[in-house]
Amino acid sequence: MSISQLMDQQKKYYHTGATRGLDFRLSQLKKLKQAIVERESAIIQALRTDLNKGEKEAYAFEIGIVYQEITHVIKHLKRWMKPKKVKSPMTHSGSRSYIIPEPLGAALIIAPWNYPFMLAFDPLVGAIAAGNTVVLKPSELAPAVSAVMTTLICATFEPQFIAVVEGGVEESRTLLEQPFDKIFFTGSVAVGKIVMEAASKRLTRVTLELGGKSPCIVHQDAHLKLAAQRIAFGKFSNAIQTCVAPDYLLVHRSVKDELLAYLQEAIQSFYGDKPLQSPDYGKIISRRHYERLHHFMNEGKVAIGGLADDRTLQIEPTVLEQITWDMPVMQEEIFGPILPVLTYDSIDEVVTMINARPKPLALYVFSEDKKVQDVLLERISFGGGCINDTLMHFGSTHLPVGGVGESGMGSYHGEMSFQIFSHMKSILKQTTKFDIPFRYPSSKFGLKIIRRLTKP
Repeated sequence: MSISQLMDQQKKYYHTGATRGLDFRLSQLKKLKQAIVERESAIIQALRTDLNKGEKEAYAFEIGIVYQEITHVIKHLKRWMKPKKVKSPMTHSGSRSYIIPEPLGAALIIAPWNYPFMLAFDPLVGAIAAGNTVVLKPSELAPAVSAVMTTLICATFEPQFIAVVEGGVEESRTLLEQPFDKIFFTGSVAVGKIVMEAASKRLTRVTLELGGKSPCIVHQDAHLKLAAQRIAFGKFSNAIQTCVAPDYLLVHRSVKDELLAYLQEAIQSFYGDKPLQSPDYGKIISRRHYERLHHFMNEGKVAIGGLADDRTLQIEPTVLEQITWDMPVMQEEIFGPILPVLTYDSIDEVVTMINARPKPLALYVFSEDKKVQDVLLERISFGGGCINDTLMHFGSTHLPVGGVGESGMGSYHGEMSFQIFSHMKSILKQTTKFDIPFRYPSSKFGLKIIRRLTKP
């Protein structure tokens, strides 16, 4: 079946109304969860094959998050689907006003390779919950996971409801030419611009989950040992191929050396003396990405790590100091286990440095001082983040995740996922028991009444 034929099938199926009922949506979400449960070991093995993820990381960062999302959505979907009654102004006397969520129609979800399972299925949960049909495009750079996902979807759903299209650039280009009602893309800023340009030709709604250089600020009053542990966790999990990972450190000059000593301790406790020999330490997804990262290691001075393996495409956790803003490592999102360190002397300096660059997807602040926390949260624009932690906001179904500016457009997770795959239809129901004649052109005192009802 061609992509255009698949698109026609999904459009026709959607217009039958089969996807709209609560019972249907709940049953499909339960089927999805059961299908994942039955193939959990195969998914974990595929993640090991593509990214060398250990079982704990594969479950915690990929499968467990999807389970949590499905459970949360099933619990709250009935309430989300109900028409929401809102107030009517006095000028609309006799009326009742509602907002009714309705599905958008046919949705396209384009998933990345860094969390190839979670970042495909997490938005899929929202699309199903909202009553859409879905075409899922997995990343060709994670072929083992793509194959497992294809098998899972084909065995669980009819293609007119949910289908998978595997392939590379050509297949993605063909998909973007189709008349989808919603496109959800996770990936790079450069490709995000291509997706948005394609969507603009049909004025298709788009959610873009992109990236950028997410700063991690460590102030002089931070709990340094704990900060180092949480930074190492956020930076080097998944071999730091994480869109919301700390991209670089901004450390108060007075505590830099102490923080780096604690960072070295944390890395050693996580991965041992020889991280490249750790069975659960991740690998870089492709040789092209590996070579790009390897060049960054020649910049500044290596403070921690620095070893790499051309054969396994692995780079050990590496911290670079003596870094300047004009170096290539500070010009693009790193997306690898390399952590540049810069220093500062005042919080105003931090605000100026970050605001001089594109808005980041995430920001992390380590400080015990609420005034410092508040200044950074109020004066810097970013997608989301944590105070005294890293990454953990992404795993909450109660917190929307999304970027701002070049780091993305739109947010999802929990109820927000339901909303971005829905249209909120406004309805005003007017009484026929009486009329409000002052609105008509023939009303003698109409303007006077309207002025009285809407006076400033």
